[in-house]
Amino acid sequence: MNVPASRTSSLAVISLIFGILCWVGLPFLGAVVAVVCGHAARGEIRRAPPGLIEGDGMAVAGLILGWAHLAIFIVGAFVLFTFLGGLAFFAHLAH
Repeated sequence: MNVPASRTSSLAVISLIFGILCWVGLPFLGAVVAVVCGHAARGEIRRAPPGLIEGDGMAVAGLILGWAHLAIFIVGAFVLFTFLGGLAFFAHLAH
């Protein structure tokens, strides 16, 4: 019986690597790459025959790391602009 060997999705590996890198040294860009590759990897794994392509756990881990980083980035940007906007408003009132 000729059974094809399973392989790990390259996109899942890339998603996990960039998910880690976005927290270490590639802030925003790494998170975007992790999310895009993670979604692409999960689609690739779902479309393949069962057991042929592995790596769903790595893709999910990359997605979680990427989305968490993006969420913190967005909340941080909102807080920063709200704080600086408030400072500018009160500075304007002082004059």
